Amino acid sequence: MTSVEPDDWDGEEDVAPPALAPGGDLQRFAFVVDEAGAGQRLDAYLAAAIKSVSRARIRRAIDDGRAAVEGVHQKASHRVSLNERIELQVAAAVDAPRAEPIPLDLLYEDDAIAVVNKPPGMVVHPAKGHWAGTLAGALVHRFNELSGVGGLVRPGIVHRLDRDTSGAIVVAKTDAAHQALAQQFHDRMVRKEYLAIVAGRPDRDADRVSEPIGPHPTHREKMALRADHPASRPAETFFEVVERFPGFALMRAHPKTGRTHQVRLHLAHIRCPVLCDKQYGGRARITVGEIRAITRNKRLAPERAEDAVLLGRQ
Repeated sequence: MTSVEPDDWDGEEDVAPPALAPGGDLQRFAFVVDEAGAGQRLDAYLAAAIKSVSRARIRRAIDDGRAAVEGVHQKASHRVSLNERIELQVAAAVDAPRAEPIPLDLLYEDDAIAVVNKPPGMVVHPAKGHWAGTLAGALVHRFNELSGVGGLVRPGIVHRLDRDTSGAIVVAKTDAAHQALAQQFHDRMVRKEYLAIVAGRPDRDADRVSEPIGPHPTHREKMALRADHPASRPAETFFEVVERFPGFALMRAHPKTGRTHQVRLHLAHIRCPVLCDKQYGGRARITVGEIRAITRNKRLAPERAEDAVLLGRQ
């Protein structure tokens, strides 16, 4: 999938998301509410109980659905009761990215912002299994000044793109620029557009998908279409077909919101998963021979160089 304008997390998720979510290392805490804590809001109770974790990280964990009261996920405003058991999972803090001399495709730059074309295969900020080769490391090396609003882990980063997604990312050099950009994303003033090659054949020229997205019930690295989780958020995407081919199509996506994996999930929902997106229903790879056979409407018979992988997930 290629983004020609930026993706982001919308609403509460407009700013760059937790560095290790979804997935990553988690700190786990468990408490039983005593008389002194009874009646408090869940976020206030946990902030008072856990001195080693900032209130912001605790609130983020609650909003991500990682707080449970008697086994049931609750919102930050939930009032806790005497003898209730509370469990919390907080994304472990990570160190600031080290500067790395990685070439950047700079699309635009002025004194306040820069726009970078992120290549596929590059993670935006350090996370479990991806401590080096990040966009954040490249930014620290390239620019003398970056906004600190996103914290040490996300210098200048206002929004994000998935590792295997390419496209434009807006970088803030100053805190004022960061806050202004974040507000524009929050107010949905940013128009986002993706181009995706999908498997299957869309049955209509244009479509709208409005399905909430939340954590996957069993796989921490995935998201799911679900409305039954406190961390689920409304999600809406408009699609239109650019061109159809035998067995696949080129589609344009305009996400109204910006949830994690939103475009990929919504395309899978209409049975047109992103080509080679094995995580959400696509095949792991496609070969030159298969493309040639498909375009000629012939049975697949790849041989020699045609067995070479044309496209695959990294």
